[in-house]
Amino acid sequence: MFQRNVLFLTLIGLCLSCTKPVNEILVSSPNGNHQLLFKLSTKGEPLYQINSNGKKVITPSKLGVAFVNQDSLNSGFELLGVEKNSVDTTWNQSWGEFEFIRDHHNELIVHLKETDKKHRLLNIVFRAFNDGIGFRYEFPEQPELKEVQILDEFTEFNFPEDQKIWWIPVHSENSYYESFYRKTPMSETDTINTPATIETNDSLFVAIHEANLTDFASMTLKNTGGSHFKSELVPWSNGVKVYASTPFVSPWRTLIIGEKPGDLVTSTLMLNLNEPSKIDDLSWIRPSKYIGIWWGMHLEKFTWGQGEKHGATTENTKKYIDFAAENGFDGVLVEGWNQGWDGDWTADGNAFSFVKPYPDFDLEEIGKYAVQKNVRLIGHHETAGAAKHYEDEMEDAFKLYHKNGVNTVKTGYVNKYLDKKEWHDSQYGVRHYRKVVETAAKYHIMIDNHEPVKGTGLQRTYPNLMTQEGGRGQEYNAWSPDGGNTPEHTTIVPFTRMLSGPFDFTPGNFNFDYETPNGAMVNTTVAKQLALYVVIFSPLQMASDLPENYRDRPAFEFIKNVPVSWSDTKVLNAQIGKYVTMVRKDRKSEDWYLGSITNKEARNMDISCNFLDKGNTYEATIYTDGEGANYKDNPYPVGITKRKVASKDTINIHLAPGGGTAIAFKALKE
Repeated sequence: MFQRNVLFLTLIGLCLSCTKPVNEILVSSPNGNHQLLFKLSTKGEPLYQINSNGKKVITPSKLGVAFVNQDSLNSGFELLGVEKNSVDTTWNQSWGEFEFIRDHHNELIVHLKETDKKHRLLNIVFRAFNDGIGFRYEFPEQPELKEVQILDEFTEFNFPEDQKIWWIPVHSENSYYESFYRKTPMSETDTINTPATIETNDSLFVAIHEANLTDFASMTLKNTGGSHFKSELVPWSNGVKVYASTPFVSPWRTLIIGEKPGDLVTSTLMLNLNEPSKIDDLSWIRPSKYIGIWWGMHLEKFTWGQGEKHGATTENTKKYIDFAAENGFDGVLVEGWNQGWDGDWTADGNAFSFVKPYPDFDLEEIGKYAVQKNVRLIGHHETAGAAKHYEDEMEDAFKLYHKNGVNTVKTGYVNKYLDKKEWHDSQYGVRHYRKVVETAAKYHIMIDNHEPVKGTGLQRTYPNLMTQEGGRGQEYNAWSPDGGNTPEHTTIVPFTRMLSGPFDFTPGNFNFDYETPNGAMVNTTVAKQLALYVVIFSPLQMASDLPENYRDRPAFEFIKNVPVSWSDTKVLNAQIGKYVTMVRKDRKSEDWYLGSITNKEARNMDISCNFLDKGNTYEATIYTDGEGANYKDNPYPVGITKRKVASKDTINIHLAPGGGTAIAFKALKE
């Protein structure tokens, strides 16, 4: 592992004998672009503001928390002391969009003490990176603050003026973040989820989110008027937001700041604010591509429950394993294999067994068959939100899978609430999802979590948390009454949903000639489906269509060959909601891959190849929308051409309405 460490520590006045407290302190990013100013008001209220290259990003905004049955910690403070640190390290990511990540930041820690008789203590930690700002609360152990119940958080994000923001609502449409992102003035929002992305009037792009969500409630943003937002923590069913005991810390509140949309995508701020891996042996954690007995259920070709059309049978699973082995896929996902799917399974998740298969599914036989074919079975645990029931069976379920060679599990929580009363993104949910990941790690099992709490960078600490849903995926194209995902949807999510981490969107549909009761449809071309493998990052990447729809389709070669873990990522061009072009470098070779997608508008682009390694020659295999292609009535034409290119060259690409282009750049040996 390559690692470079430089650490400087300066302690400024960390004592009670400071003759004149300094009530305004500045910390800047290492490149000097971003400045955070902390100060105390005349009432002893902690305030912060952020500028970027002289432009106001956050105007003075309050900080603090409110408790149940004791006074709030948000005013009456004096400055007890200040610490400033500078850190410059580089760490290796076992899988991801980058192989090596530089953690370069300047840190400011302000130590505050109440001036009243309780003298309670609060530390606020700020870190300034070249790609943004993070800050969090530290609650030291102290006699006047022990067991606490947090009722509210006063953290404000006050913007200088009403600006455009990309957002989805909280809980009003669903509790899984599965809404279309909308772009409105800030003043037209209510309570919204993070990540939320702002296009400022000063030509900056700012994304608000959080990092290292550990044993805390998820943060949402409540509009308090105009361009002002306040942290709104997701409550327990009794109204309490967080149960804690000192010492403890809050998650990091984060602001990514960039001059281009692509700066948001390539930010590593969230990962840098998480803890290093708690798993020492990472050899069993392997990014991979998979197929599954899944899309057929959504199209009602198969059923999850028992009957004539039961999809998860021994015979059917073996056919999928054969197809995976023939085409180089690592895994086969099987849903509906276990008891509990018959009838209305969403009504009571306690009916699920995670160790008892249906009679027509022989787990042991299938496990052995998969090993013989060098393919892994991907298990499925749908809980219908019965989290406590799942926790009671989870240990035995993971033991069973481990015994049968299953190294990946897709979990699901299809229900508005967990255990019929708690939000997925409450502290209750956060604790449950963490327990699943930690228990899975004991049995060398990777997790693909659906209906999750949003990602906040936990994959750095637990690299077996490979990917999550937490957004509108491909499944909406099979049954959604609104007609399926719009052409612009996937040009928005890289700058919103995907800022929270990998997205199991499940691309790869090649057949659009199916009928659904609601008229839902895949609103893309085939070439765009290919490009999504580059644009939407997931270390577990699915080829979502039925196996028969891939046979004798030359474009399938791109899906078979495209990697799922990368050493470098660049955004070549982008306009949120309109188009995006990304390139990524394979972690195991010198090859590069390009994905470019558009909304419903056709586009022609000249793509410079200056991202390619200088001195290398590449064979570019270009998959583009064919003549007459468009997402509405002719999605199938794909043109495939090859040419040699180098870093000095330019490639002209055509994107049809709802279309895309995918390019594989294979390095040639001289």
